[in-house]
Amino acid sequence: MALRLGDTAPNFAAQTSIGPIDFYEYLGNSWGVLFSHPADYTPVCTTELGRTAALKEAFEKRNVKVMALSVDSLEKHAGWIGDINETQHTIVDFPIIADEDRSISHAYDMIHPNASETFTVRSLFIIGPDKKVKLMITYPASTGRNFNEVLRVIDSLQLTAQYSVATPADWKEGEDVIVVPAVSTADAIQRFPKGVNVVKPYLRYTPQPNK
Repeated sequence: MALRLGDTAPNFAAQTSIGPIDFYEYLGNSWGVLFSHPADYTPVCTTELGRTAALKEAFEKRNVKVMALSVDSLEKHAGWIGDINETQHTIVDFPIIADEDRSISHAYDMIHPNASETFTVRSLFIIGPDKKVKLMITYPASTGRNFNEVLRVIDSLQLTAQYSVATPADWKEGEDVIVVPAVSTADAIQRFPKGVNVVKPYLRYTPQPNK
């Protein structure tokens, strides 16, 4: 069965470019990003893994651990990492899973037969410290992912997990947020001392509470 938002992310043991890992143990109390790429030594994937490596500090700041996956071997991963480091001017030190038997790919529904019978599509999962799936994005093989959007969503997920707020369209860190409908305006005024702007009874803005 396909995973859905709120489902528990399947645990797995895997061989990776940094050695064998248990997924849950690797995450610990951190947030996680697990993303697949169709194959090693492919151009779009090379830029994606390079971009992920370049964002190391941004992920660490958010307490996020990243892990990539393809159905290729560890030997291929090792050679490809050298190419990524050379061409993208970075150092890939996060784990890349060698899912040669496709067991993880199938558990996370990363292989879409109408796109390819054998290779994974560009699936990306954000997983919370509670091991629940918080977000899923799937791109076609021809389109590289927007990692600024991944970071933006992580900021939103971490903020809304802590406060009774939601984030509006195109929201970015530091901008006003929306009070959730479950909180009355009277309660919102008490909860959010920076102020509540009531545009409509159901549309109420407040400055980002943790800023």
